[in-house]
Amino acid sequence: MTSPVSYKIVDDIGVISINNPPVNALSQAVRQGLLEAIRSAQTDASRAVLIQCDGRTFIAGADITEFGKPPAEPYLPDLLDEIEASAKPVVAALHGTALGGGFETALASHYRIAVDSGKVGLPEVKLGLLPGAGGTQRVPRLAGVEATLDLILSGTPISAGHAAEIGLVDKVVTGNLYDEALSYTKQLVNDNAPLRRTRELTIDTVDSSLFDSYRQNLDKRARKQTAPQRIVDCVEAAVTLSFEAGQKRERQLFTECMQDSQSVAMQHLFFAEREAAKIIGLPRDIARREIEQVGIIGGGTMGGGIAMSFANAGIPVTLIEVNAEALERGLSIVDKNYAGSVKRGKLSKEQAQQRRSLIEGDTDYAALADVDLVIEAVFEDVELKKDIFGRLDKACKPGAILATNTSYQDVNEIAAATSRPEDVIGTHFFSPAHIMKLLEVVRADKTAADVLATCMALAKRIRKTPVMSRVCYGFIGNRMLQGYFREAQLCLIEGGTPESIDAAMYDWGMAMGPISVADLAGLDVGYKARAALPVEKRGDPRSYRVPDALVEMGRLGQKSGAGFYAYDAETRKKSSDPAVLEVIEREATALGIERRPIEADEIIDRLIFALVNEGLRILEEGIAQRPGDIDVVYVYGYGFPAWRGGPMHYADAVGLETVLARINEFRERFGEENWTPAPLLEKLVAENSSIRLFSPP
Repeated sequence: MTSPVSYKIVDDIGVISINNPPVNALSQAVRQGLLEAIRSAQTDASRAVLIQCDGRTFIAGADITEFGKPPAEPYLPDLLDEIEASAKPVVAALHGTALGGGFETALASHYRIAVDSGKVGLPEVKLGLLPGAGGTQRVPRLAGVEATLDLILSGTPISAGHAAEIGLVDKVVTGNLYDEALSYTKQLVNDNAPLRRTRELTIDTVDSSLFDSYRQNLDKRARKQTAPQRIVDCVEAAVTLSFEAGQKRERQLFTECMQDSQSVAMQHLFFAEREAAKIIGLPRDIARREIEQVGIIGGGTMGGGIAMSFANAGIPVTLIEVNAEALERGLSIVDKNYAGSVKRGKLSKEQAQQRRSLIEGDTDYAALADVDLVIEAVFEDVELKKDIFGRLDKACKPGAILATNTSYQDVNEIAAATSRPEDVIGTHFFSPAHIMKLLEVVRADKTAADVLATCMALAKRIRKTPVMSRVCYGFIGNRMLQGYFREAQLCLIEGGTPESIDAAMYDWGMAMGPISVADLAGLDVGYKARAALPVEKRGDPRSYRVPDALVEMGRLGQKSGAGFYAYDAETRKKSSDPAVLEVIEREATALGIERRPIEADEIIDRLIFALVNEGLRILEEGIAQRPGDIDVVYVYGYGFPAWRGGPMHYADAVGLETVLARINEFRERFGEENWTPAPLLEKLVAENSSIRLFSPP
């Protein structure tokens, strides 16, 4: 078998070339080839060694096909120690993305040259891991402690220019990297440059309080995550111990991360996100429609955010509103958002102006005659949406994709309002649309395959994480959320408080507690939706009597300054309000409920297992393609902690027998209406199987 690593001498320079497409991952074969080449260079006529990669990138990290398998020699830390110990200068030439073990390979080299478009980084924290091949020990010796912590804890790649500024790259070039790197290596030889082994460099002294400050910040920013805290421990070891002892500490903590359930969960999400973008049964080579111009119907908060998502990707947008006043109001929202991005340093003034220039407004549907895609983003009134789609059917050119941004409406019914249902699809953005990563792409019964493929690819183009859902009320995310919020309200009226319920879920890892989420969304939204339904279809009165009573008191949530909590008019900081407890107790008495203390464990299990049970129904019905899709939806759209892997992964992790037993207990205590186990759950338990092995019909 041909090695992915080749070696030859060019003008007295030993050139090691790695060719392991698509991203030159550090497979066992690459590691073995590198080791053999470095060893060969020690005894041949070369005067220095240049490590470079063919293709579009330097080593972009570990080989993901080896994840979960026993490690194979040569081990990366040992290989990098041997590179660093070379008796001849070793130069790494970086282009594309040098990430993880790839960047650690560069750090073990004596010098680093990079093309200006390149990026470097150590993203292991995003998988619940830490750099395990000397990264936490070598980076602080080159860049200092604070820059190291910022780089490794964020996991976000930085530009070659920035890397040069902090000492991680020695030279940045704009020309042909190979030629420049070869010339640079020759210059180092001619200048008799020293063997600058990173392990031999000293680290500037820092106050130990710096590490305490980072740990305290992580307690808030990365609540309950173990890898970030271990990263701080490793960098502190780099300062306080010898390189060898620090490296040993790094390996120990890396092993602990590998064995941690958090890393298992985050690696599951890593693969699940990539799988979610693939549509089962859809040919990979299917032709996609060109999307070069987009229309948005509705200039509210959601419509404006969607418009920004496209403009940020360089796609021109035409925003349609009912009249000039509404249009001006909508465009002002966009202006305000861009101004905020500039103020926070996310964009330069010039970048914001350039993106804003791509968004135009109009009040006439005729302005949509040439758009390739139009997204309707008005409020959730199915008759209004059908009317709009009837108008779009006439105004838009043949082949234009007609999309509805709806949270729960029937996309089939909306598509039927047109003469071309094959062009209709659902695109459920999450608020704020220009920030949130998730996009539920809703495939209606008659949606054409190329429309679906186009929208899935377009989501990536606008930097969204797409997940396909079939049509049902609420699709994947909001359908499951109904049970979650139902149990939150039931726990509240049965004996909890807004504070106790929010604290239980926040401490468990959710980004926000469910009561706070309700206040943020607006209690009047659910109130109006229920008011449009006959009483018998509104569900269990115990699950909505308290929020409805609050709405009728004028307490709509954050936007009115009061909901389940009271809010400061300027800061919107929430505080407890005794008046709410009075409402809860009054409504409980009216419904004949004897309130009781409810422990956090019960709150957590009721809310999370309600999600799991409905998720299993969604899987069995084929609404979601695979269990991991549901996990991606909940982590990226609903604040589910990534380190728990999503509701489906979590259920497998705690054990389906445990989940079923708890649901059966709740059925006995609270009735079968809300707590009938999903048939799929019972089936999987009977077969001693797991959710991750289930393939929907």
